[in-house]
Parts: sequence; structure tokens; C-alpha cells
Amino acid sequence: MSKKATLEVNGKKVEFPVVTGTEKEVAIDIKTLRSATGGIITLDSGFKNTGACESAITFLDGEKGILRYRGYSIEELAEKAHFLEVVYLLIFGDLPTQEQLDKFDSDIKENCIVDDDVKKILDAFPRSAHPMGVLSSLTSALTAFYPSSVDITSEEDMYNSIVHILGKFPVLVAWTMRKKQGLPLDYGDEELGYVENVMKMMFHLPNKKYVQNQVLVEALDKLLILHAEHEQNCSTSTVRIVGSSRAGLFASLASGISALWGPLHGGANQAVLEMLEAIKADGGDTKKYMAKAKDKNDPFRLMGFGHRVYKNFDPRAKIIKVAADEVLEDLGIEDPVLDIAKGLEQEALKDPYFVERKLYPNVDFYSGVIYRALGLPVEMFTVMFALGRLPGWIAQWKEMRLNKEPIGRPRQLYTGKTYREFVKIKKRGE
Repeated sequence: MSKKATLEVNGKKVEFPVVTGTEKEVAIDIKTLRSATGGIITLDSGFKNTGACESAITFLDGEKGILRYRGYSIEELAEKAHFLEVVYLLIFGDLPTQEQLDKFDSDIKENCIVDDDVKKILDAFPRSAHPMGVLSSLTSALTAFYPSSVDITSEEDMYNSIVHILGKFPVLVAWTMRKKQGLPLDYGDEELGYVENVMKMMFHLPNKKYVQNQVLVEALDKLLILHAEHEQNCSTSTVRIVGSSRAGLFASLASGISALWGPLHGGANQAVLEMLEAIKADGGDTKKYMAKAKDKNDPFRLMGFGHRVYKNFDPRAKIIKVAADEVLEDLGIEDPVLDIAKGLEQEALKDPYFVERKLYPNVDFYSGVIYRALGLPVEMFTVMFALGRLPGWIAQWKEMRLNKEPIGRPRQLYTGKTYREFVKIKKRGE
């Protein structure tokens, strides 16, 4: 017997189906609410209690600190898989065989060349432009250079579109940074792996031989895996709702980049470093700023601690903390900003105020530390987040289109003026 939920409004009882997911999550299916109640809607600002879709991609339990991609724990994937394997897993549903992975890698490399006219668009941006704005614009511009629409009923067409963007996006990411730094644009080396090539395209200097640092490559690989997917967050929901209008893949991804840009979402890792720089400029007293963070009357906000979804330790932060320590040890960097970061981390992990409230350092805190150590400009931090999140956006877009989800159209509760008669301009103000 199927379960039902009963809602009573104005003396009338209405029943709705109760749906259970594979991880025993429970939802009330209210798609008939308006028709069954004569126009009543739910009000849920920020959609904190609203499921906008059914998805088989990511499972997240914030209370228990669980994150799984397609059933695989984030801990195992970060330890045992490489980023490109995780990309394949998210988009196609299963970990690839060696043959599938080799073909996937080869097909992505075949699609890494960007139309040369895209450089003209890049050239039009001033060097002062934020890389996220540049990246969003270039991604959207790909639609003009590759205008054919995706036939979602064709596996071949869908696959070709996916390797197409996976090949070109890292190039656009690297170009946004090199534009910012006034460096010549680089296509990297197809002999290198996906992550290795990303690093070469970004950091290769024209007058020096490029040498890979495996510790840094592995740290970036882990970071990209940890950022690859995170259920129905702001940018992912944006990609799905834009795609629900049947907008193309490139346009939908560009909308996700713009959503990610915000300081409450992907821009949080940039905000962490800006906070650390401000603390340094004020003398570097971490105890002072820990006290300010605990003072309810102080506007200071400690960035990179706690998480909206995770009510315990962010499982991604546990993983990337180890990588951050390895990077700092390998590079032997003496940087007062990173010293401040380590000081804040140690104090927060011991301070009863933070421990009781479970305000632990999150993935944004440690990713900012790693990107700083790599020598990335702070404006590039969110761009790297976008590179990691790309496969998640693609997987969500693909799932939404194949499920033939209806166009997203939230409702509202109107709180404005009631009907008013039009007043001619001569009589207004009388």
C-alpha cells in the first residue's frame, strides 16, 4: 500500500503521494497541489525544503557528512581514481574500463582546438576584467562557433558534444589566466594527461622549460574531483533550469559559471584569501580575528568555516587538508598569508566555540590555500572551481534533458499593491 501525506486547508483534506529515494530519503509529491486546492502554493524561500527534480547522480547527507558520486564515496574516489575517471563516471553513470577511458581521453584531446576567432573575443577584454566574466562570455560564445544543436536522442551526438566542451573548456580556463597575466596563449601538450595539461597551459613560461611537479598535479587532481559535483546547489540548479527551456549545452554551462561566481557559492575560496590578506594588513593577529568572529555585534565574518549543507565536518575538507599539507611541505613556501591560514585552522579546531558549533574549515578554505601555494592569482580561484564542476553540470544537464523535465517555472506569493486605477499625469500628486 502506497504511503500518503494529508494536508488540511480551510477544512478540506487533500492527499499527496509520499515518494522514497534509494537512500531512504522521503519526499511529498505536491505537483497536483494547485489544482487540488484551488490555487494554493508552497512558499519556500531559497528552495531549502523543495526537491526540484529526481536525480541519480549525487547523494549528499549533510548531517552525517556523506558525499557519493553515482554510489561511490568521495573518499574512495579521491584516493583511488583520477579526475578523468570521475568525469566519465558522473556523465555516463559508471566508472570506465581502460578501453573506454583511453577512447574518452583521446576524443577529448581531438576536440581541444578552439576556433582562432575566439582569441579576438578574448583580446577585446581589458586585462582588468575578472576571469569568471571572461570565462562565462567565452563559453557562451562557443555557441556561435559551433552552432549545431544536440540531438539528445542520439548517443553519438550527445557524446560528441560532451567531449567537445571537455576538450575546449580547459583551454578557455588557461587562456583567461594568461590574458590576465599578459602571457602568450598556450595549447599545452597532447602527450600529457588531462590535469597535467591544464597545469602546463596555465604555468608554462615562454622562456623556460616546463617541469611538472607531481605533488602539485595530484593535489589539483584531488581538488577537481572534490569540486566535480555537489547535488542541487545554486549553479547546478541554474544549469538545469536554463537547460529546461531547451537552451543549448554551452549557454546552460555559461549560466552555471555566472551563478558560481557569487561569493556565497564558488567565489567563497576567493573570499577566504581576501580575508587572509585583510588580516595580514591589520597585523596578522589571528586571535583578534577569532574573537571578532565570535562577537555577534561584530560584522566580521570568518570565511571558509562551516557549511550550509554539512552540519558536521565537510568530508571534502578532510581529504583536501592532507593535500594542502603535502603541497606546503613540498614547496617549502614562506608566506605570511598561508601562515595566518594555518594559525586560524589550528585555533578553530581547538576553540570550544567553533568545535561545539561544528564550524570546521571547509573545502573552500583549503582549496584557497592550495591555489595560493600554486601561484594562482586570487581571481582565478573560482575559475578553477568551474573547471572541476564542469562534469557535474554536464551530467545534470544531460539527465534533465533525457528525463524530458518540464521548463522550470517557480511560483510566487504576491505581496504588492492590489488593483489601482490609472491616474492621468496631470492629476498625480493631487
